[in-house]
Amino acid sequence: MATGQQPTTPPPREQQGEAPSPQQADAPPPQQPATDDPAAVLDELQDRWRRALADLDNLRKRHAKELERVRDEERARTAAAWLPVVDNLERALAHADSDPTAVLKGIEAVRDQAIEVLRGLGYPRYEETGVPFDPTRHEVVGVVDTPDAEPNTVAQVVSPGYGANGRQLRPAFVVVSKRQE
Repeated sequence: MATGQQPTTPPPREQQGEAPSPQQADAPPPQQPATDDPAAVLDELQDRWRRALADLDNLRKRHAKELERVRDEERARTAAAWLPVVDNLERALAHADSDPTAVLKGIEAVRDQAIEVLRGLGYPRYEETGVPFDPTRHEVVGVVDTPDAEPNTVAQVVSPGYGANGRQLRPAFVVVSKRQE
């Protein structure tokens, strides 16, 4: 800097081509208390603080009510999805003294309907055999020595699993082939 020159200050941000940050743009400018009396300033700041706490408490209460409403709606939607299954089970029971093969076919149809309801709720059924054992999708209930199966693969499904994409309702209970020695 040459002698006798004043140091220059950078131009304001608006002149530099920078926009104010979103927080600066949305936030109201802080209001200064109207008086220089420290007691009045303290009273006003305490009043603001109490109002902010009351607003936060109201927000919490409103959020809790909204959350409960959403839960109730979801419970009702899920229960309504199961009503046709219950109706069909009652119809099957009403025909229990009919032809056993017809009753069996009716119960199978109700089972298929229940599986479809679970799939519609985001929990599809899976019961593949011959696939590699996956501890996130399978729970081992037995081990067998099967010469024609690859080691550590699902040899038998005892109970099917329900779920997909990390949303597991229940893992499949499986029997896994062990390494032949």
